[in-house]
Amino acid sequence: MGKKKNKVVKQKFRSTQRFQKVDPRYNSMVVTKFINRLMWDGKKAIASAIVYEAMDIIGKKVSDTEPLDIFLGAIQNVMPQVEVRSRRVGGATYQVPVEVTRRRAQALAIRTIVETCRGRSGKPMAERLAEELAQAFRKEGASITWRENTHKMAEANKLFAHYAW
Repeated sequence: MGKKKNKVVKQKFRSTQRFQKVDPRYNSMVVTKFINRLMWDGKKAIASAIVYEAMDIIGKKVSDTEPLDIFLGAIQNVMPQVEVRSRRVGGATYQVPVEVTRRRAQALAIRTIVETCRGRSGKPMAERLAEELAQAFRKEGASITWRENTHKMAEANKLFAHYAW
């Protein structure tokens, strides 16, 4: 009699988005996603305090526009339309430009803003975040540079667009 082999069944990824609650202060799902991305070691209170303090700093600096509008505008400005993905065809690997879905573009924008803020040093995180959001809203700064570089890479590799299947 042969032994039965235990098959490992790979489960499909399931999004936890349906369990997320809107942000209590701004009543926005995007702010909730941003706080969750900023959070370290499950310390959500600290992450939300940083985001709220950054929004307060933005509110003091810019009086004519609401801080939430600046935040959403900054994320909108950083969202890329296209990105490059590696595709292996034959023996070669090509960087194939692919259009980005709205959800992925938003996730990329949030990730880029957070990582850019973490890369800076010398100031408290709330000040760095407020500065980066203000720069992204004005379409300048490191996050916008990342977006432009992503678009330039896609433009340079437009030749391989027919490999996107």
